Amino acid sequence: MKINPTPLIVNWQFLAQAVGVTVSVSGLSIAVGLAIGVVAAALRTYGGRAFDIVLGFYVDVFRSIPVLAILIWTYFAFPIISGQSLNPILAAVVALGVHLGAYVTEAIRAGLTSVRLGQFRAGLALGMSRYQVIKTIILPQALIRMLPALGSLVVLTIKDSAIASVIAVPELLRQSQTLAGNTYRPFEIYTAAMILYFLICYPLARLTDRVYRHYAPLGAS
Repeated sequence: MKINPTPLIVNWQFLAQAVGVTVSVSGLSIAVGLAIGVVAAALRTYGGRAFDIVLGFYVDVFRSIPVLAILIWTYFAFPIISGQSLNPILAAVVALGVHLGAYVTEAIRAGLTSVRLGQFRAGLALGMSRYQVIKTIILPQALIRMLPALGSLVVLTIKDSAIASVIAVPELLRQSQTLAGNTYRPFEIYTAAMILYFLICYPLARLTDRVYRHYAPLGAS
């Protein structure tokens, strides 16, 4: 088989724009997921039984449904209920973010419960509010301890962004499919797509590991 890099050279800007969309959708989804996860984990751990039951149900539901099903439902079914259509990128961000939030919730909750309860009581004894104790004492330690797990979830979300191709989000996989169909060079196009995903995800994984190694002693208690 003869490898022909010409389609990649001629269409590099097309692929570069697709990478930009992948990074944007992934970044926004990660931001949504982390925001949901931090708040939900804190409420499940310290908000009382009612919050624990409600948010526990949210976690169980979204961990039990494939992200593809959530994505398709958000794009095609939610507009029927709400009466408002969603553009593909917004639908992808919402679906991926809410799905990620369920996993982040459990990762953060595991970190919160790993911090000894005595530190929480000590903060209250010093006159700090519950919010201040969680924000300044508990959460920083928990986040450090959960960096490896959170790093893995971030990488998984970037890879899951490829699923958004089914609702025509012009991300890397979708545009690679288009380009492969137009050029009849699927080997070169899809190989380049795999390499680009690797170049996005691998540095993040290594960076997470390096940051964790550096700050790990601060998470010990």
